[in-house]
Formats: sequence, C-alpha cells, structure tokens
Amino acid sequence: MSETHRSPFRLILSTGTILTLLATPSLSADIKTLRKQADAGDAKAQFNIGAMYENGSGVKQDYEEAARWYRKAAAMGDARAQYNLGIMHQNGFGVPRNDTEAVKWYRKAAMQGAASAQYNLGFMYLNGQGVPQDYAEASKWYRKAAEQGDVDALRILGLAYYLGKWVPQDLVQSYFWFSLAASRASGDEYKQASDAKDRIATELPPDKLKKAQRMVREWEKSHPRK
Repeated sequence: MSETHRSPFRLILSTGTILTLLATPSLSADIKTLRKQADAGDAKAQFNIGAMYENGSGVKQDYEEAARWYRKAAAMGDARAQYNLGIMHQNGFGVPRNDTEAVKWYRKAAMQGAASAQYNLGFMYLNGQGVPQDYAEASKWYRKAAEQGDVDALRILGLAYYLGKWVPQDLVQSYFWFSLAASRASGDEYKQASDAKDRIATELPPDKLKKAQRMVREWEKSHPRK
C-alpha cells in the first residue's frame, strides 16, 4: 500500500470564501465600518480584515498586514485567526518562519476544538517540527481531529495502523479508520480510502473483519453527522 501525500497545512478560508463574505451586506456595504469595528476590538471584524489582506480581496494583498490583524483577533481568542497565524509562521508568510510559533498558535486553536489545527499539531509532533518528536502526542491530536470526522486525520490513522510506523500495526484499527474516511470522503480521497479498506478486508480473518465492521457501526452511531 503506497503512502498518500498531502499538504499538512490548510487555510481556514479560501479566496473564494472570502469573496463570498465580502459580497454580503455586512461587509461590502461599508468597509470603513468593518475597520472601525476591528479597531474597537471586534475579533470577527479583525479576522475578516486579516483575511482580506491575506487574499487581496478589496485591498492590496499584504501578508504582513494580514498577520497583524490575525494577531489582534487571535489575542481575543479567535480560533480561526490562531490557526491562520500558525499557517503563516509555518510557511513564513508575512512573519519570520518559525515552527515554534506555529505550534503555539496551532495549539491554541486546537484546544478550542479546531479540527484542522488539531491535525496540523499532530503533524508537527509526528515530524518533530517546533516540538520534540512525540508519536503519542501525534496520535492524540490526529485522533481528536478524526473524532470530528476530519477525513485527512482518518486516512492518516488508517495508514499508520497499516504500516505500524508510529503506532503498533493493527489491521482491525486500519480497516476501522479507512472505512470511516471512505464514508466521509469524495473524489480521489474516497477512492484511496475505499481501495485501502477493501484491500485490508482481504487480509483480515473473518472474525477480525466482523469486529472491525462492528466498530465502524458503533462509531457511526455515537458520532452523528452534523
């Protein structure tokens, strides 16, 4: 089974999403009002201005200015801004590249339940970026993201248990996580997860396969789709 590759860093809002936000009356009607709200300490307005500068939506793209506004929102506890600051520090967008700072902001967002931040924090622990390498911590944060149905976290756990690289090899667990990923993925991600699940099914004894399938059913019942 070949390892699947993906970028571990996912921005909360894409340019298209920002443009959609800007099309709403609350933002497009009066940008000056938005900035006034941000200057007054409104974290949501601060985040939106940061996103505008990041994507060059209605203003000239300026990563340094984006980071400045994200930092204001992050200080107010905005998990989206905290996550995006992690992205910017990890990649050196508008701020010095600094894995330790990236981990700090990912952790703040992850503690608030942001699945993407939990995934990225797991990645940092897995690879020893900004923190000492710690497989137990990596597994913990990937699981937290997976508990929220994050497809990438589900897939990486399936792969980890299949390969036995940083968790004990366990084909029942691998089938379990790949099955959950397949049920939530689409396109190429669905095909990869589904193919992996089907392959593992051929490697499991009947009793083990039934156990894995039962685990999937029980997990689905206890984790209703939102």
